[in-house]
Amino acid sequence: MLLGLAPAAHGGNRTGRIFTGDRSGDFLFAALWRAGLCNQPDSHARSDGLAMRGAYLCAAVRCAPPANKPLPAERDRCLPYLLHELALLPRARVVVALGAFAWDAALRVLPGAGEARPRPRFGHGAMARVGLYTLIGSYHPSQQNTFTKRLTPAMLDDVLRRAERLARELAA
Repeated sequence: MLLGLAPAAHGGNRTGRIFTGDRSGDFLFAALWRAGLCNQPDSHARSDGLAMRGAYLCAAVRCAPPANKPLPAERDRCLPYLLHELALLPRARVVVALGAFAWDAALRVLPGAGEARPRPRFGHGAMARVGLYTLIGSYHPSQQNTFTKRLTPAMLDDVLRRAERLARELAA
């Protein structure tokens, strides 16, 4: 499961599929394709034939927030939807949080997160066992991070390879 912030106003909010039709999605889908987690390296519309392979994309917040900065109250109102999505994925055991906001949202919904002491801290490549789940952090694939090279394709590839390998091991 890959957990993002929210649908972008001119991407997922416009197209109806998270990370579809925006620059963050261009960066993410290329990495997912290189990792073998989807069938094509880009996604521009819901009807473009994209198929995920052993991965699921979702968001902590359900609508595009003003200035791409959701308030904690928005996150909290959307948590029941995230809980429901998690319940629909009974075999999911690895969650990749795309950014600190998604990391925090994951720690609010993953069973057993309340007992995790000390509270796991976000960082790119950070890993934490949370109940039955392993949470892995990655910088968000936003233009702010990719244009400044805070997040490079190699960095995201590494996180996705680790997540895929861990998910395979846990499923065995």
